[in-house]
Amino acid sequence: MLKEIIISIQAYFEAHRFISKHKLWKWIIIPGIIYTILFIIGIYLFWISSNSAIEFILLKSGVKGWLDRMHDSWLNFFFILGQITLHLVLLLFYFSLFKYLFLIIGSPVFAYLSEKTESIIENKEFPFSFKQLLVDIMRAIKIAMRNMLWQTVYVITILILSFIPLVGWAAPVVSLLVECYYFGFSMLDYSSERNRMSPQQSIDFIGNHKGLAIGNGIVFYVFHLVPVLGWLLAPSYAVVAATLSLHHAQKKHVIIR
Repeated sequence: MLKEIIISIQAYFEAHRFISKHKLWKWIIIPGIIYTILFIIGIYLFWISSNSAIEFILLKSGVKGWLDRMHDSWLNFFFILGQITLHLVLLLFYFSLFKYLFLIIGSPVFAYLSEKTESIIENKEFPFSFKQLLVDIMRAIKIAMRNMLWQTVYVITILILSFIPLVGWAAPVVSLLVECYYFGFSMLDYSSERNRMSPQQSIDFIGNHKGLAIGNGIVFYVFHLVPVLGWLLAPSYAVVAATLSLHHAQKKHVIIR
């Protein structure tokens, strides 16, 4: 799996050279601008609502009142750490929902960009078919909905564990890895569809090569540490990088067809 993660990470560097060489910038910038605007609005809404949500949970559960009565500095210390952990998990959960919404909205562009990337790599044209494009879009939406459902189940479980001292501190890391896997999954599925894999075959295939999905998702999240520019480039770079990583993995026999 480590080799696959490395291949996925390296694919982002190649994606930049690939995009520049083949002048694909219009397919990067336009969805990137839309993504950045939605991301800024979403983060703002999360920021003003998350504190109220956590305060409500703590008051209704009686935890805050219990701590106030205990007057224990160590309990308050663990409580603060728990609040931070809860904030991080909720942020990842929110970002998960936002990400899938954008994947559904952007599926026509991402499907085309993945196809364009592979056509250049293989030096062959995929004949355009509006009917096939609709099929690809519907498949992308179904996969996104399926991944969102499973990821929500996992994140809720992690959210519950985040209330447990010590064990809960690892919750944001585990949640982030789950996020990375399911995001990379969606990016790789565009290539799986072109290889005529059914949704179930794609699920099994990517499940057996988790490193490619996790590596793609890790760099996608790292992009978000660079304000505006990173947000602008992240989604479309992820599509191109996923297509390239799958191609190189097959070429290096990491994946045996």
